[in-house]
Amino acid sequence: MADLTTTYMGLKLKNPIVPSASPLSREIDDIKTMEDAGASAVVMYSLFEEQIALETGELSHLLSDGSLSLADASTYFPVKQDYLRDPDSYVEHVRKAKESVDIPIIASMNGTSKGGWLDYSQKIEQAGADGLVLNIYFIPTTDTLFGLDIETLYLDILRAVKEKVSIPVAVKLSPFFSALPNFTSRLADEGADALVLFNRFYQPDIDVSKKDIKPHLSLSRPEDILLPLRWIAILYNQVDCSLALTSGVHSGKGVMKAILAGADIANVCSVLLKEEGIAPLKGIIADFEALVEVFGEDSLENLRGSLSLENYVEPAAFERSSYIKLLQGFGRI
Repeated sequence: MADLTTTYMGLKLKNPIVPSASPLSREIDDIKTMEDAGASAVVMYSLFEEQIALETGELSHLLSDGSLSLADASTYFPVKQDYLRDPDSYVEHVRKAKESVDIPIIASMNGTSKGGWLDYSQKIEQAGADGLVLNIYFIPTTDTLFGLDIETLYLDILRAVKEKVSIPVAVKLSPFFSALPNFTSRLADEGADALVLFNRFYQPDIDVSKKDIKPHLSLSRPEDILLPLRWIAILYNQVDCSLALTSGVHSGKGVMKAILAGADIANVCSVLLKEEGIAPLKGIIADFEALVEVFGEDSLENLRGSLSLENYVEPAAFERSSYIKLLQGFGRI
């Protein structure tokens, strides 16, 4: 039997399949079910900066002085009752999860400023979390911000958290950076133990009949793996930290693609949120193990990154030539 173990931000995992942040981690029983199905770790659903600011009375200050500044912006956000747990209860949930399973529990914090909410990273560490994901979901909507401003925001938040905790910290990124290899290398230099590629860009729809904005959340499709897959292949061995691929992993084949590109783990989410629930997880792991056996390798280390751009003399030229060949060859018999 092949050795499926992998190391992700210093954590030794029994396989590279990790359920990412989702409603499935809201209940301890579901976390146990994911462990029983073979998950090597679980990323908890996110604790939001705005949620903490509500509890501390800092939300008005955050909206008036911070990056989200806008008149009456507080009316856009959920009220306390809309959140499943208050911040301290979230920390306690992390504690109970850690006590209930033998696999690593990775907490998640979602925010956009270097504010007091980051103090909860210490509480999460004290609760026993094995790691922490910083999900910095920020969409610039004003022409007064430069690309460097956004990069500095990420770096400042990471730096602040690394000063507070000793557990490994991952940064979840969007793909919308102009020079991603440079930026990710700077994140690694500032202490990022892992990079999670990529945060999904949730776009609202427009209800024409009501002439109103309509919230819309679409679960990922298998083809959505292509964007993070390409960037994992580009970044492999360029950045000195772990790489996690998320979005579009729906099968054992998707996990194998992630490994061949150079990822340390593959996050699964959407496939588990569909009607089948957690049930597909066991099959994904079994199918991935079977693929490793087909390749005849006894370790993932022999497969990881074998299709990354590290294997090409001039990666930029390879990417450009692939683009041209694709367009020139389309429609030919």
